[in-house]
Amino acid sequence: MSIEFPEIAGAATGVGSLPGTDAREAAKTAVGALEFLPHLPELPARGPGADMIGRSAGLLVELFAHVEPSGWRFSDRPGRDTRRAHSWLGEDLDALEEFTQGYEGPLKVQAVGPWTLAAAIELRNGERAVKDLGACRSIAESLTEGLLRHLADVRRRVPGAQLVLQLDEPSLPAVLAGSLKTASGFSRLRAVDRQLAEEVLRGVIGKVGAPTIVHCCAPGTPIPLLRRAGVAGVSVDFSLLTERDDDDLGEAVEAGTRILAGVVPSTDSGMSDAAGSVQGVRTLWRRLGLSPELLGRRVLVTPTCGLAGASPAYARKALSLSAQAARSLVDNPE
Repeated sequence: MSIEFPEIAGAATGVGSLPGTDAREAAKTAVGALEFLPHLPELPARGPGADMIGRSAGLLVELFAHVEPSGWRFSDRPGRDTRRAHSWLGEDLDALEEFTQGYEGPLKVQAVGPWTLAAAIELRNGERAVKDLGACRSIAESLTEGLLRHLADVRRRVPGAQLVLQLDEPSLPAVLAGSLKTASGFSRLRAVDRQLAEEVLRGVIGKVGAPTIVHCCAPGTPIPLLRRAGVAGVSVDFSLLTERDDDDLGEAVEAGTRILAGVVPSTDSGMSDAAGSVQGVRTLWRRLGLSPELLGRRVLVTPTCGLAGASPAYARKALSLSAQAARSLVDNPE
C-alpha cells in the first residue's frame, strides 16, 4: 500500500533541476516560488556528480560509480566522482536547510529510479546494467538503503517537513519496450518483463517510508503499472499524453493518485498566460466526467521537465507560472 500524498490544493512544484551553480540561489528560488510543495533543487551545470545519474549514483550504498567517456560505470571503490556527488548534495542540503527554517509542510526530494539507473550506468564490461537482472535487483536494494539515509538526513535538517519522494524514470518506457541499444549500438537489449519491473519498483516504494511519485517525461508512461507498484502520484509531460491514456488517468484519479501535470514549458518561452496553460487539463477533466471540485486537489502543476536548460530568469518565471496555474485550477475549475 502506498503512503498517502499530503492533502494540499492548488499546489505546484518543480521537476527537479534548475540552471546555474549557486545552491543558495536555487534553494531560495524553489522555496520562494513554491508555497505548498517546494523541492530540493538539482544543479547539473556543476558537472559530473551533480547530474541526475551521478547525483543518484552517489546515494547508492556499497555500490560506486565513476565517469567514463561513454558515461557512468560501476567501480570497485569510491573515487573522485563519488566524492563530488556527496559534496554537492551536502551543499544543496545546507542551502535548503537555510531557506526552510521554521517551514512546516510538504517538501519534495528527487532521485533517479532503479530502472533508469540500471539503464544509464554501465557494468565493468561496458554493457548497461539493465542487461543483468541480478545487477538490477542489487541497484534497487542499494538505492533503497541510500534513500532511507537521505530522507532521514532531510528530516533532521527540516524537521517540520512532510517528505514526498520523486523517482525519475524517463527510461522506464524504453526498458519495457526493449528499445535500449546495446553497447555496440548494433542491436537492442531484451525488454524487461513488466511484472518484474513492477515488483522492483514496489520493493523500493514500499520501504522508503514516504509518499512516492514517479516522474516520466517520455511517451508511454505505464500508469497502471506504476499504480500497482504503489505510487502516490504520477508526474508527466502533459503534451505527451493521448486519448489512449484517458482511461488510465481517470482510474488513477478516482483511486486518489495525484497527477503532476507538466504544462509550463521547461525552456525559455514567451508564455505568460498561467491559467491558459492548464486549459488542456480542464478539457481532460470534463472528458473524463470527473468532479470539478476534485481538480485542484488531485492535479498539481509543474514545468514539463527539469529547468536546467532554461535561463535563470525564465526558470523563476516558469515556477511562478506553475504556481499561478495551480491556483487557477482551484479558483476556476471549469
